[in-house]
Amino acid sequence: MSVVQQGATVREARGLGGWLSRVAPRSARGAVTIAILPDSKVKALNKRFRGLNKATDVLSFPSGEEGQRPVTARSGKGPKFLGEIVIARGIAQKQAKNLAHPTKIELRVLALHGLLHLLGYDHEVDNGKMARAEARLRRKAGLPLGLIARAG
Repeated sequence: MSVVQQGATVREARGLGGWLSRVAPRSARGAVTIAILPDSKVKALNKRFRGLNKATDVLSFPSGEEGQRPVTARSGKGPKFLGEIVIARGIAQKQAKNLAHPTKIELRVLALHGLLHLLGYDHEVDNGKMARAEARLRRKAGLPLGLIARAG
């Protein structure tokens, strides 16, 4: 899996993208874009695409076209584009503080959750399938509780 990041510092981009590529499940074959944005921009996206006028920590936008290539592929022959993960920077920082772990860890938890959505998981309707996948990958990566476990 390859990851292109936007809206993050260079250090965040290398670290989070590389980490996600290493811990992604085997089924994650393709490219992903990760954007770490101000909370206000994520709130606007949440309202526009989900009809919810509130801030949220992570959004996933699966690629609508099978086989679509990422914009960054110069020749148009890159890996399949899985979609985009958008993370609210301020919310991630607040959640990290409330959970007493570094923001870097929270960004990983959010990116992993977003990736699972891009792979077709939906914790609202899948009878625990996404929760099990998230827990397995979280343990593999040495992460604290994931989003689904926190909510449950």
